[in-house]
Amino acid sequence: MVTFLPSRPGRLADVPSFSRAIGGAESNVACALAAAGHRAKWVGRVGRDGFGDHLVDVIGGHGVDVTAVGRDPRRPTGIYFRTDEDRATDAHEVVYYRAGSAASAMSPATVPYESVAGARILHLTGITAALSGDCLALVRELTAPRPGRPLVSFDVNHRPALWHDGDAPGVLLGLARRADVVFVGADEAERLWGLEDPRAVFDALPEPGTVVVKLGGTGAVAVDRGAHGNAADAADAADGVFVPAPRVDVVSPIGAGDAFAAGFLSATLRGLGLGARLRHGHLAAAAALTVPGDLAAPPRRDRADRLAALGDAAWGTLHLGPGWTEADEKDPGRTGDGPEGPGRAGDDQEVRTP
Repeated sequence: MVTFLPSRPGRLADVPSFSRAIGGAESNVACALAAAGHRAKWVGRVGRDGFGDHLVDVIGGHGVDVTAVGRDPRRPTGIYFRTDEDRATDAHEVVYYRAGSAASAMSPATVPYESVAGARILHLTGITAALSGDCLALVRELTAPRPGRPLVSFDVNHRPALWHDGDAPGVLLGLARRADVVFVGADEAERLWGLEDPRAVFDALPEPGTVVVKLGGTGAVAVDRGAHGNAADAADAADGVFVPAPRVDVVSPIGAGDAFAAGFLSATLRGLGLGARLRHGHLAAAAALTVPGDLAAPPRRDRADRLAALGDAAWGTLHLGPGWTEADEKDPGRTGDGPEGPGRAGDDQEVRTP
């Protein structure tokens, strides 16, 4: 969908003007993965209108394959307006205009399984499931057990404004339990399911091989029950592996969760251990946190690898500010540890995100 960003902080009623950008958790993840050097494909539907043209052009311009994006001649492209405050604060406002949109008409008939079947990872979110009954049917179809399906990644991404019938807790829990990799914020888990600590979340989601609980600026804790990790990861499956987030000078909090998922999935495709996957998630989130929009260029591969490989003490003093992904500095405690070189994933590392 098209996002309208406020020209200044404050209530929507007081903001005089907005700038246009692209929005959508799945497309954010696809763009971030493409920027990190992976082959990524976004599958969705937009209107046959100017906003739809803009979305396809911008997402494609980030290096994402948009050949499977459908154009609906009868329904418009969805839009939304938001304030600049963190979603976790009472001051945050968001207004969706998505009822009757092209995306809300997605279904198993309009987005066939064959359009995603060739991926190594299929990334989905609870936002799509909230758009309509047909969209929920689509997400259920894509998460259904079947031979040879891609590794299914599911970000709970609970958006209360999109749910109106009280079904969110049960629906989102059911979808998460059908996935292979699950991302959920600790605040979401408590709001949806009354689960107050990560261990309770892990116990409530016994089926996924990997469960990541995000703790905001504190860090993230995850379990890998051996499906995608190594023996050391499996040994920590009961209580999880905690990795603190680096200190970040935040410009805007919007988009950090999507960036975290992209960083984690990028490291998953590379076969890295659980602690390294969490660190790469934090670094990708830090890139998004230090720019004003939803999307940010991730750190280059060799720089991210160097930072992720820091000892615990050095990682604990890491401090990242605006421009850190482009900076060429020698100070590993502030923004990096040397000049970056090129680094791209192998051509077989592919992610698709409806």
